Amino acid sequence: MRILFTSWAWPSHLYAMVPLAWACRTAGHEVLVASQPALTEVALRTGLPFAPVGRDVDAETAFREIVATPPGHNGGGPRVLKLFAEVADAMLDDLVGLARSWRADLLVFEPSAFAGPVAAAAVGVPAVRHLFGTDLLGGRAGQFLPAVLDPLGTRYGLTGVDPFGVASVDPYPAGLQATVGSHRLPIGQVPFNGSGLAPPPLPESGARPRVCVTWGTTMGRLGPDYHLAGAVVRALAGPAVEVVVAVSPDQRFLLDPVPDGVHVVVGSPLHLVLPGCAAVVAHGGAGSLLTAVAYGLPQVLVPRLPDHVRHSARLVGSGAGLVVPPADVDAEPAPVAAALRRVLDEPGFREAADRLRRELVAQPSPARVVAELERLTVAVPH
Repeated sequence: MRILFTSWAWPSHLYAMVPLAWACRTAGHEVLVASQPALTEVALRTGLPFAPVGRDVDAETAFREIVATPPGHNGGGPRVLKLFAEVADAMLDDLVGLARSWRADLLVFEPSAFAGPVAAAAVGVPAVRHLFGTDLLGGRAGQFLPAVLDPLGTRYGLTGVDPFGVASVDPYPAGLQATVGSHRLPIGQVPFNGSGLAPPPLPESGARPRVCVTWGTTMGRLGPDYHLAGAVVRALAGPAVEVVVAVSPDQRFLLDPVPDGVHVVVGSPLHLVLPGCAAVVAHGGAGSLLTAVAYGLPQVLVPRLPDHVRHSARLVGSGAGLVVPPADVDAEPAPVAAALRRVLDEPGFREAADRLRRELVAQPSPARVVAELERLTVAVPH
C-alpha cells in the first residue's frame, strides 16, 4: 500500500504524524510525505521520503496579526480559516498531481491541511485525518469548512468534500479530547518533537523538584515579545526548584539574562529532556502539552494563540494543570511561580496528570493503527 502523508509547512503538525508514518514503513508500506517547500529540511530530518508541493505562504505574518488582536475583537477564527484556505490553494494542484503519479492508495492529512481531503477525493482514494491536538474543527467550527473546501473542490468537479475523512487518528487521550469530526482511531503517543542530540546528563537535583520550561517552536517565530520563556525562567529560578529550559538554537538569545543555576538545553527534542522532571511550564502548544502528558507531568500553561487557549482549557478541565493569562506574565511573572507551587504541592494535579498518562498508554500502538488503516483502505471503494 502507498500512503501519502501531507501537512502544510508548520513543523509541529508534521511531527504528530511521524510515529504513524514510521509504523506504516515498518509494516511494509510505502510512505511519502508532501508539504510546501519551506518544510523540506524539517521533513528530511525525520528520515521519511519527502516531496515538496505547491508554493510557500507567509503564515508567520498572518499569525502575528492574529495574536496581536485583543481578545473579543474578531481576530482569530475567520482569519485562521482564510489562512488555511490560502495554504490549501497553494498546495492543491501539485498534491493532486503527486497523488496520481505516485498512485497513492490512502492519503493521511493533518486537520488544517485542507488540500488533503480535496486531493484524496480528486484521485478517488480514502482520506484519514491525523489530529495533533484537541479537534478544534470537529464541533461547531465544522459548519464553516464547506465554504473553504467547496471552491477548492470545484477545480476537480467535486461537491461536498468531507473535511474530516473516513476516520480521525487521535493521539490525545479521551480525557483531553473534544468532539471528533469522524470515526475516532485512538493512537498511543510515541513522543516525537523533532530530531536532535540528547541533552548532556544533568546533575542530581537532590530534594528540589526539577521543572522544565519550554516555549515550543511557534511563539519565537512570531516575535521575541511572544517568547516568554526567559521571563518565566527568571520568575522561577531560586532555591525552591531546579529549572531546566529547553530551546532551539535560534531561541537561545531570547532567554538572556539567565540566572545562575538554570540549566539551558539547546537543540534537544523535548521528549529527551522531560525524564526526571516533576512539572512543565509552557505555552500550551499541542505537541509540548501531549509530550508532558506522556510523562505524567502536571503543567502550568501561558497560552496566547487561540488553539493554545483551547488545548490549555482542556488540560485545566482534566485537573492536570493551571493556566496563567499571558497579560499577567507580561506585567509581573510572579503568578507563574505561584501556579507552579500549587501544581507541585497539591497532589491532585499530579494524580490527574498520571490518569491522563495511563489513559494514553492504554491507547493502541501505532502498529495496531496501521492495521486499522489497512482495513479502512480495503473497505472504502476507490
